[in-house]
Amino acid sequence: MTDPIRLGLIGDNIAKSQSPRLHRLAGAQNGCRVTYDSLVPAEQGMAFDALFDHVAQAGYRGVNVTYPYKERVVAKVSVADPLVRAVGAVNTVVFAPEGPQGFNTDYSGFVAAYRRVRGATPPGPVLMIGAGGVGRAVAFGLIALGLTEFRLADRDLSKADALAGAVRAARPGVQVTTGTDAGALSAGVAGVINCTPVGMVGYDGTPLPRARLAGAAWCFDAVYTPVDTQFLQDAEAEGVQVISGYELFIGQGVDAWAIFTGLPLDVARLRDDLAQGRDAA
Repeated sequence: MTDPIRLGLIGDNIAKSQSPRLHRLAGAQNGCRVTYDSLVPAEQGMAFDALFDHVAQAGYRGVNVTYPYKERVVAKVSVADPLVRAVGAVNTVVFAPEGPQGFNTDYSGFVAAYRRVRGATPPGPVLMIGAGGVGRAVAFGLIALGLTEFRLADRDLSKADALAGAVRAARPGVQVTTGTDAGALSAGVAGVINCTPVGMVGYDGTPLPRARLAGAAWCFDAVYTPVDTQFLQDAEAEGVQVISGYELFIGQGVDAWAIFTGLPLDVARLRDDLAQGRDAA
């Protein structure tokens, strides 16, 4: 039997992640065995940098990186794509002979998720809550979708301002406003996006009161565990079109699989297997 493809996920609070099952199922479609380890720095007894360095030497083909390490890992990888360098966050790493190579499939995954639900409809004025790693990727995805007005809220105003500067540099015509209070920035927006961990298993709640969603056309939640977050439930109750974080999960996972292996994937079959709770034999 050939050696398994060894993959993993580095992040905090990832016990409910479906990424291990996605990649095992992708391997099964190609007749190969995949191991996919959950790598929480605190549980491994290592700081992030030490854990990453250990994994780089331990026979892994690659790893995904999630909250809160997507920006931190950029300093530890080579990034060939100028767009990903501009995003300033990496969620997929391949351990190549020349060293770790960084990619961002959150960007492409978000664009695919948006288009799957809203087609070619432009996003309109958008409020995004959270300027961390996934937020940076989503912001650049919005630029690709034709963003013209962007309101960005983060409790750390310096992070919001830094991302605002990157967005202005990438698309000089975009009107950008930043602040620490999402509610104060919500009036008149077409889209509302959550790129914080609020709503995730272990981080209960919602990033924006339901009343502030009234009048929006669409919303997106980067959280996908659970799929039906309070934020999305509130949006649906207000008649807002919902884009689930599950769509981003599928998109980023499919693109990461291609980067890790170059092997084909029947995405419809993968979706069905995941929905039915199947795993690789």
